[in-house]
Amino acid sequence: METQPLVSIIINNYNYDRFLARAIDSALNQTYPRTEVIVVDDGSTDNSRNIIASYGDRIIAKLQENGKQAAAFNSGFAISKGEIVIFLDSDDYLFPEAVERIVAVWKPGLAKVHYRLEVVDASGEPLGYSSPQGNAPLSTGEVWRILLEDGGYVSTPTSGNALNRKAMEPIFPIPDEYKLTADDYLSTLIPFYGEVEAIEAPLGAYRIHNKNQWALATVTSDRFHRFVRHDLQNYGLLVKKANELGYKVPEDLELRSIGRLWSRISSLRLDARKHPVPSDRSLPLIYQGIRTLWKYSGFKWQKRLIYSLWFVWVGLMPLPLAKPAITWLYAPHYRPKAIDWTLTKIRSLVG
Repeated sequence: METQPLVSIIINNYNYDRFLARAIDSALNQTYPRTEVIVVDDGSTDNSRNIIASYGDRIIAKLQENGKQAAAFNSGFAISKGEIVIFLDSDDYLFPEAVERIVAVWKPGLAKVHYRLEVVDASGEPLGYSSPQGNAPLSTGEVWRILLEDGGYVSTPTSGNALNRKAMEPIFPIPDEYKLTADDYLSTLIPFYGEVEAIEAPLGAYRIHNKNQWALATVTSDRFHRFVRHDLQNYGLLVKKANELGYKVPEDLELRSIGRLWSRISSLRLDARKHPVPSDRSLPLIYQGIRTLWKYSGFKWQKRLIYSLWFVWVGLMPLPLAKPAITWLYAPHYRPKAIDWTLTKIRSLVG
């Protein structure tokens, strides 16, 4: 009988003592037996290290000075032994059958399996939607082709990915320039090393709270400026890898990602003075957003129409009216029920 693969669950933690135990417990309580649980504490100053010590030899602990996300990923990967590796953020957690379901669809040639995450609040209460938002299926197959066609693909945050060790080895250690965006470094490069499989059901929880680096609990200009800088860095990484492998990159690839354009126009409107792309203006971004929706997005025409109106509204309306539209797109748990009801009615009438 063929030996089942070992799965390494690497929990990266920095000052999340209020969430850490649930993340560790979720990793230890998997229904799939062949797992190792590694906890990398990246210089926490709260009670995290006492919590880690309380688990004794049930986990493999790595305590280090603060080096940010990439350093934690590098340390965890270096001491892990699993054929399959899951990086679990310490404010997230896995459902008990997550690893079992991942292994059930696993094939040696895969670069990764990604799966949806149920979005919850700080106390773990579901907010009524999953990550990624919407009904678009997670990307599968030769996803590198989608990256070079659309500039991005439908995927999940860090905790929603199970990665093939063999696909990771050529790109580790993660360079220090990606110390705050190690998850996106992996998301961009991993598809070039094998096919991608998807599980459309949520296999874990993605927690939104006021200390998240990327998830939106509140809409602020600084957060969107960071989104844009991070998108520019990811695009540069994608182009660099494509050139290394001899693939042709479309001239307008940077503007084919609708998510990137949502961030750009939101960042510009919230605070144009600090917007990372000084040449951006509302009207060209409205045009490019609508063009991308109708030429490159996989949305049905009803959604294309709604999002086209969103670009016009956010780009042209006074900020007090534009900001709620930005909030409702990125943080749907703040969306008034009347808005959801109206959107549902529109879809039913035109569907």
